Amino acid sequence: MRKLAWFVGIVVALIIIFNLLTFTVDETKQAIVVQYGDIKNVATEPGLYFKIPFIQSVQHMEGRLLSYDIEPRKLITSDQRRLRVNNYAVWRIEEPGQFRESLNARLSTAQTRIDDIVYSDLRNVLASYEFSQIASSERENMLAQITEDSAGKLTEYGINLIDVKIKRADLPEANEQAVFDRMISERERRAAQLRAEGDERSKEIESEADRKSSVIIAEARREAETIRGEGEATALDIYSKAYSQDVEFYEFWRKLSSYRKSFPGGKSTILITPDSQYLNLLSEGVTEQLKLKEQTESQSKE
Repeated sequence: MRKLAWFVGIVVALIIIFNLLTFTVDETKQAIVVQYGDIKNVATEPGLYFKIPFIQSVQHMEGRLLSYDIEPRKLITSDQRRLRVNNYAVWRIEEPGQFRESLNARLSTAQTRIDDIVYSDLRNVLASYEFSQIASSERENMLAQITEDSAGKLTEYGINLIDVKIKRADLPEANEQAVFDRMISERERRAAQLRAEGDERSKEIESEADRKSSVIIAEARREAETIRGEGEATALDIYSKAYSQDVEFYEFWRKLSSYRKSFPGGKSTILITPDSQYLNLLSEGVTEQLKLKEQTESQSKE
């Protein structure tokens, strides 16, 4: 029994000594070894490390990415719009020793410092842009500039600022209706402009169509007149060739045509003077008809 007791005592003593001489660092942590207030060692990788018992102490810190939601703040844009911006920052402890020396290794103190610096840069950058630009895709470039400016200032505290993002950017309630009214007015103005451009384009198309129609009609009429003239010329040529074969018959046919026009239906009455050429033409026509009748009767008797 005594031997067993000695064995257990030795094992317990070894464990105590081992715990006093060593410490472990988890994958999610970092550690610094402090001796009389001075930093002797920094452990940023997971594993087993040694320290001097009772003289050196170990202080563990977060090694993971940390996020901090910054309280909503009021900002004024370059077009004098008041915004209520709610943003957050992603960061990690990059230099544990520097972090301890400057901020006493307190996360609350670090978050306060991040809040002050990020808000200051956020206010300065957004103040140089209009509200429409902040609400557009240009915001990514603004946030990249804010992240770069703030990260440079936080390096002296051992902090690596990875990213700054805006969660919400709202207008104060008093200005919301005015903004909505302006947006509606802008959309109506744009719609009126588009309608005016459409009407102008419609008139241009109609004018062009009318012009082309007038040109087509004029060309068609010109071509019709040309064809009609050619037809009349051809008809006159045919008449001329036909009438030149028997001049007397042509004169007789012309007289008959004149009678048809002068006495349509056989019941017309005309007034002419005794010395009228047309009366002589009628007399000649009657005489010729009598002669033609006598010739026809004589031929029938024979």
